[in-house]
Amino acid sequence: MKECWLQVALLAVPLLAVYLHLPPPQASPALRSWKSSGSFFTYNNLNIFYRDSSGALGSSDVVVLLHGFPTSSYDWSKIWEGLTQRFHRVIALDFLGFGFSDKPRPHGYSIFEQAAIVEGLLRHLGLRHRRINLVSHDYGDTVAQELLHRSLLPPLLCLSKFHFFPGWGQFLGPTLSPHRQNSGICGRRPNNDFSLSILQYINQRKKHRERWVGALMSTSVPLHLIYGPLDPVNPHPEFLQLYKKVLPTSTVSVLDDHISHYPQLEDPTGFLNAYLNFINSF
Repeated sequence: MKECWLQVALLAVPLLAVYLHLPPPQASPALRSWKSSGSFFTYNNLNIFYRDSSGALGSSDVVVLLHGFPTSSYDWSKIWEGLTQRFHRVIALDFLGFGFSDKPRPHGYSIFEQAAIVEGLLRHLGLRHRRINLVSHDYGDTVAQELLHRSLLPPLLCLSKFHFFPGWGQFLGPTLSPHRQNSGICGRRPNNDFSLSILQYINQRKKHRERWVGALMSTSVPLHLIYGPLDPVNPHPEFLQLYKKVLPTSTVSVLDDHISHYPQLEDPTGFLNAYLNFINSF
């Protein structure tokens, strides 16, 4: 048995070395189009990609979308047009280290810095003191919580696929399932140091649990959860029971049984309808 594992290890090492040094794949036409429709702004000499689309006439509402790990703002592509029919402006960014934004190495990536980047983008767009709606997913949920703690968000905060208590009451944050551990960062093959640096957000969730969960528990901002029951990270029904227990004032939309961790991609119509029903209830 030991000889078998040794052979596997001897084979895996050179294959991993080759994998990490291969150039990243070419972006698809859809991704190239997404990039060409966006812009960059500078935060502390770092280039941050974002999209800002003008939408519905007669509306002054603004929605900001925060993507998850390990993807990018392209996660919102399937609901983008639907949102522009309801909101005056639809805005999304690639967090530092993700998508088309810069990926400095080495770098101490933190949720606090990502929240500051969102604030910087809103200042750049002249929206720092505007009322905004926020939709967040996965990694973006924790950034949203930090923004909430800073009292940045006045009216409505929609938490999509909010990762809550995966250790069953120990801390806020997801457990890593195998398919997420092996994922790349928006088509880029990261090296181990880079991935581990980004992954420090999990430890940050543990360390700052009281700050970020407390922000949710004490806020007067309306909260809404859009949940896919097949999510392997937040299994049904335990996750939903805990969520309702800790945040009893939050409303919840449960999508079809086959919807999993990326409802905005798996069921864009159901996701959009759930979100707009929440928004239009005020």
